[in-house]
Amino acid sequence: MHSGRPLPALPKQPTGTPWPTQAWPTGDIQANTDRQTLDQLVDQGFTDVETLGQTQAFIAIQSGQIVEERYGEGYGPDDTYHSWSMAKSITHALVSFAVEQGVLSLDAPVKVSEWQGQDDPRASISLEQLLRMSSGLQFTEDYENSGISHTIEMLFGSGSDDVAAFAAALPLEHPPGTFWSYSSGTTNIICRLLAEALNLDRDGFEAFMRDKLLSPIGMSSAQPKFDTAGTFLGSSFCFCTARDFARFGLLYLRGGQWDGAQILPEAWVDHARTPTPNVPDDEPMGYGAHWWLDMAGPGSFSANGYDGQYIVLVPEKDLILVRHGASEAQKDSVRAWLADVAACFK
Repeated sequence: MHSGRPLPALPKQPTGTPWPTQAWPTGDIQANTDRQTLDQLVDQGFTDVETLGQTQAFIAIQSGQIVEERYGEGYGPDDTYHSWSMAKSITHALVSFAVEQGVLSLDAPVKVSEWQGQDDPRASISLEQLLRMSSGLQFTEDYENSGISHTIEMLFGSGSDDVAAFAAALPLEHPPGTFWSYSSGTTNIICRLLAEALNLDRDGFEAFMRDKLLSPIGMSSAQPKFDTAGTFLGSSFCFCTARDFARFGLLYLRGGQWDGAQILPEAWVDHARTPTPNVPDDEPMGYGAHWWLDMAGPGSFSANGYDGQYIVLVPEKDLILVRHGASEAQKDSVRAWLADVAACFK
């Protein structure tokens, strides 16, 4: 869990290291890295299927340069990989533009059509509470169909044509802001709110994504998915190459700056990594705003996907780890493995 200590400073791009808008610079692993242990761990990542599941891609980036990159059999740097819930962190970035424009406010109640009835208790829910998974809305985040799974029903069942309407129709279980509960439904409500605030249809929203976020940092492989209603499936679906997911990680590790331009508003990355209250003690990590906290030690933050997808940022080491795989049943082991990998870097 998060220690409550001040947020570590975010490192700047080293002088002379080019930004990877076109191609990633490569470099040697730093001399003070525990290279022997690192090599053993990376080997384990691709061979120990029982413990870690299938690893499809792994990249380590330190000081803005790729220092380790490996792919599983049948996979390579040009393949796109499933984001799953790493897309939630991309959604966090997209929200920043509407907040910066003043068409959305973090602390004001959001205008959700399903919540506008007289005395509807959901009408007080704020964007901040949605971003911090503290809306109080009912949502069962379960990926095994063990009786009830709002996630499966929303993405693949009766809610799949209009994911935001499905999630917004659910009742309140807790007063807004008092209870933390991870929910893909809240992210899809945010995506509809964002499109409405910017007055964008499906094609307009994709163009907005590319113009404001993806193209400026070179995420040319990105394939965002939309439901029938035209809402970006920001809870779960934005396919990218591993190197493009790393570009997104570098944007956050650099405080939203990219090659002399402030892509994300200043302090927006700090918003992502500021701890959210009320996260239960039995959660293995803390939670910020659509980013997880402390997976690779205090001060680290990460975009996590349910099947073993991770972008891990360690500011104090200027380190990014990207991992893709199929490891739903081994997630705890994969997180521990990534923490061990990060510990090899000084």
